[in-house]
Amino acid sequence: MKEDPGSDSKFDEFAGDYDGALAQGLSVSGEDKEYFCRGRLAWLDNCLRGLAFQPETVLDFGCGTGSATPYFFELLRAGTVLGVDPSVRSIEAATKLHGSARAQFAPASGFRAAGQTDLAFCNGVFHHIPPASRPDAVQLINRSLRSGGYFAFWENNPWNPGTRYVMSRIPFDRGAITLSVLEAARLLRAGGFEIVRADFLFIFPKALKWLRFAEPLAAKLPLGAQYQLLCRKR
Repeated sequence: MKEDPGSDSKFDEFAGDYDGALAQGLSVSGEDKEYFCRGRLAWLDNCLRGLAFQPETVLDFGCGTGSATPYFFELLRAGTVLGVDPSVRSIEAATKLHGSARAQFAPASGFRAAGQTDLAFCNGVFHHIPPASRPDAVQLINRSLRSGGYFAFWENNPWNPGTRYVMSRIPFDRGAITLSVLEAARLLRAGGFEIVRADFLFIFPKALKWLRFAEPLAAKLPLGAQYQLLCRKR
């Protein structure tokens, strides 16, 4: 099997203005991509601290233009990051923006799982992968991790009406096939992962940010715009 996490990517056409296309949808929340990116990684850091797990090597699966890269270093204190994506133009942009001796980016077509990564991460990737190809993608991630390594699986929550509205406003998300937290959990378990915890984040828009103090208390309720399934390689 060719170890490629996606098919030929439609994201090549958006690589030059990915942020602009994304902003079309996120603007209704009153926040930009940095708010959500930082929020995801801060939450993940808290989860990993609770498990006394410090990742040295990180795989950003479906890294796009590399937006999460600075937060892997700042918030997770990672040593090295490898970002892979089926969009060659996105990889070129990520390398230009974030490439360094510690952060490398490569087209997915050349990625080979080596079983040495501490932590794999993806955000909003699997709703772009055809359902029939998702098990192969999960198994590829599993093979990339060392024994006991973790996978932080972030996806858009289709049970949240606001999420569906935001996705309808983003050109590259229109027509994407979402997956619920229940579907994702089944997929991950079948791919050799143990689910450690499930959390839902980003309930309140900026106009209601004074209510955000309550979001951690409601993280187990399926209200947030996104969910994280943190799982461990069996």
